[in-house]
Amino acid sequence: MSGPVIAVDGPSAAGKGTLARALAAALGLPYLDTGLLYRAVARKLQEEGGDPTAAEAAADAARRLQPADLARDDLRAASMDRAASQVAALGEVRAALLGFQRDFAARAGAVLDGRDIGTVIFPEATLKLFVTASPEERALRRWRERVARGEPVTLAAVAADLAERDARDAARAAAPLRPAADAVVIDTTHLDAPAALAAAMAIAARRLGGSQLLTSPA
Repeated sequence: MSGPVIAVDGPSAAGKGTLARALAAALGLPYLDTGLLYRAVARKLQEEGGDPTAAEAAADAARRLQPADLARDDLRAASMDRAASQVAALGEVRAALLGFQRDFAARAGAVLDGRDIGTVIFPEATLKLFVTASPEERALRRWRERVARGEPVTLAAVAADLAERDARDAARAAAPLRPAADAVVIDTTHLDAPAALAAAMAIAARRLGGSQLLTSPA
C-alpha cells in the first residue's frame, strides 16, 4: 500500500518549497518540486528553439521529459521564470505531465509542492496545505534570493514580476492557482522555516493522527 500523499500548494516565494522539503524529510517521504517540471520543459524548448507559448511543441517536450532533466542546475535561473510560467499555463502541457506526477507518488506516497497538487493532480490527497504570505514579504524574500546570487535587480522589479506571475497563475484556464476547498492555509508572513514546519506537523498530527502518517488511501 502506498504511503500518504501530501499536497503543498501556493504562490511563488511563499515558502512552500522549503516547507515541503522539510515535511518530506520529517515524515520520511519522497519529495517532488513540480515547478521544476515546467522549468525543465521550458529549458528543453529553449534549447530546441521552441516557443513556450506553442501548445503542441511544449506538450511534446513535456512527454519527452526524463527524471534526469530535473537534475540540471540551471532550471531556477531568473531567466526561466517567465518561460516556465508560460509553459505552465498550457493545458496540453499540464495533461502531459499528469502521469509523471502521479507515478512519482504511486509506490511510497510523497510530498509534492506546486500550484494545483490538491486541486487537480491529487484531489484525494491525504493532506492538503496551501502556503501563502503577504505580497510584500514574498517580494522581499525573492529579492534577497536573487541578490544573494549576484543578480542586479531591484525590489520593485521583483515585486512587479511576482504580481504578474500571480495574475497569470490565477487567470489561466488550466488549473488556476487557488486553495483546494479542503486545504489548510498556512500564512508564513511572520513564520521562519522551523516555525512553518512545526505548524505543518501540528496540522498533520491533528488531521491525520500518527498511524495515518504511515499509510494512506491516496
